[in-house]
Amino acid sequence: MVEETKKDDEYKSDTASQPLIEDEVYPEEEPDHPGWLSISEIMKIDHPVFEKSKFLIGYHHSSNVYVLAGDYLTIVDPGNDYTIFGELEKLGFSIMDIKKIVLTHGHRDHCMGVFEFLRYPPIWEKKEIEIIMHAAGPLEFKKTLQENGFTPIEIKGGEILDLSGFEWEAIHTPGHTIDSICLYHEPTKTAITGDTVLPNAMADADKAGGGRFDHYLYGLKQLMKKEIENILPGHDVPVARYGRQAIEQTYEGVMMKVIDVSEENKITWMEGASKLAEKGLLEEVVFCCDKELTLRPGNVSAMQLKAFALNDMGRCEESIEILDQILEKQADNAYTITAKGHALLGLQKYSESIPFFDEALSINPDIKEAQVFKGMALTFLGRHDEAMEIEAFRKEFAARFKDEVEKRQQEKNRKETGQDN
Repeated sequence: MVEETKKDDEYKSDTASQPLIEDEVYPEEEPDHPGWLSISEIMKIDHPVFEKSKFLIGYHHSSNVYVLAGDYLTIVDPGNDYTIFGELEKLGFSIMDIKKIVLTHGHRDHCMGVFEFLRYPPIWEKKEIEIIMHAAGPLEFKKTLQENGFTPIEIKGGEILDLSGFEWEAIHTPGHTIDSICLYHEPTKTAITGDTVLPNAMADADKAGGGRFDHYLYGLKQLMKKEIENILPGHDVPVARYGRQAIEQTYEGVMMKVIDVSEENKITWMEGASKLAEKGLLEEVVFCCDKELTLRPGNVSAMQLKAFALNDMGRCEESIEILDQILEKQADNAYTITAKGHALLGLQKYSESIPFFDEALSINPDIKEAQVFKGMALTFLGRHDEAMEIEAFRKEFAARFKDEVEKRQQEKNRKETGQDN
């Protein structure tokens, strides 16, 4: 697996609950800051959504700031830099053209600039600005807004937001914090990712902000479902054309955290898959097996583990395709034969599954899974007495499983006779 990278020291203050490190040392002379840059020029994206849009790269304890320009201005993450709004005038924008502010999450380095903006007298008086954030954002932040007469618009993810006249999808990506969101612009395959995906680092899961690494995996998988080529991150420089790779690298890094593999160590894809399987993270198992099969096509161990995971996920038809490939090479592989029977069981092809369990048990009579699955198939077929003759099934699953089958049959009978109406 790809070894995860450390987050740059300059972003250590990103966690809202974490105090600044007292002995942190910065260079005596900082390099010249590039100032406001054109998103379309930097990213080489020829689309009206970015034609006039700008971004300001963050430094020290402020995030990147994005200005989406169109019918009006939208700020995504105003950062923690109290000079940015005045500088917008130098770009030919009017502060009064800002109609919306979107926060990718509630950490100070991303959101505290909101309060500086609200202090502008015309903004304060009209109170027309829309401040958009996830519903799970910091309560204290929302309370402070409300006390000053501004009610945030709370979203949950999945909404299509009109930002400066262009449609962006809000995607809930918890993990770094519980309230983290990303914004996705499908026509340009671009995502604004906050701290969920960073180009040269991986954000921690901030427990104080509700962050969890298992949630982080979920959030990243939501992004991986989208066709993302470009990333506008919360820190560091944007990523053009290689957005998918950046997301996958973060995904791999989070997996290493979940299975408690230190960044100094490197493990194989199969080692990672096995550890993830122990934690029941089946989608991650499939991901690792796919990576292994890319490197070593035809690796039977990877194919078998992937098929097992697909069975447990209910993706039985996909599993059968893989299992048949293995059986072409290893016709007497009892565990693969059992897995195919399991897949047929999952497809409710009970009669078809039983011969596979019998074949597996003829090769290795001690395979407990084959015994239990055969008992399940027999029970579904109403052959309870035969099922009860299988010791492994009788000891561990028979009574509970039989009750469940009978309950389902009774419900089916009621529906067929109209007794539920």
